[in-house]
Amino acid sequence: MLADVEKLVYLTWAPAGEKRDSHRDKLIDDCADELIHAGARGLSMNVKDSDAAVTSPSPGMTGREPFTAQVSIWLDNHDERAAYETILARYTQRYLGYLVTESLYTEYGENRHAKRRDWLDGLRSPGVMTVTLLEKPDYLIYESWIAHWYGTQSPVSEAMQPRTRYVRNAVVHAVSGDAPAYGGIVEEAWPSARHISDPYLFYDAPDLDGVAHNMRCMLQSVTGFLELSRIQNVTLSEYLLKTPQFEAG
Repeated sequence: MLADVEKLVYLTWAPAGEKRDSHRDKLIDDCADELIHAGARGLSMNVKDSDAAVTSPSPGMTGREPFTAQVSIWLDNHDERAAYETILARYTQRYLGYLVTESLYTEYGENRHAKRRDWLDGLRSPGVMTVTLLEKPDYLIYESWIAHWYGTQSPVSEAMQPRTRYVRNAVVHAVSGDAPAYGGIVEEAWPSARHISDPYLFYDAPDLDGVAHNMRCMLQSVTGFLELSRIQNVTLSEYLLKTPQFEAG
């Protein structure tokens, strides 16, 4: 039984000069094994590799170098993270860590865009993952910001986009001293790379009028709680390496 576990999200950067697929293999094989052996209650990695070589829909204008992996670790207590960060440091050039509250909005098989998960831990998930970093604008109080994200943006995007999985990570606080103050980290899975690059598929619309209509609706919703220039999004491959098993308390 996993009760009261805490989720940590780490944004990581590959060592300089290391090829993407080589770095992926080291993360999902060696690094993952060490993290699980150290006692992680759950582990997933979204990694930049040749299988996710598609242009990001929102690369952003933050001036920050895009991360090359997102590592999610579930622990009994995030204060006991030092051993896990030591492992991450051996495989990455640098990392930024956040304690988050996870909200799984859509799981595989819960809509028409994907079947229920039938692949084992450790195998690459179908399709492509996008991970988006959200910054709360200064002019919004947190309660209004989170209410719009959860109550407006999530259902609007769910209704018009072909996501196969959607995980909302609301940031509680950073656990790295130099980490930017992100408000949220979003994980969205898509059926294929074309569903990101083709606007007809991305907006699930049959014609140009439908694309334009859905784009307007999306833009209105997104600008209600985010500044477009501050959104940073990276395309990655998803690996569910140790699925946490939760039971009702």
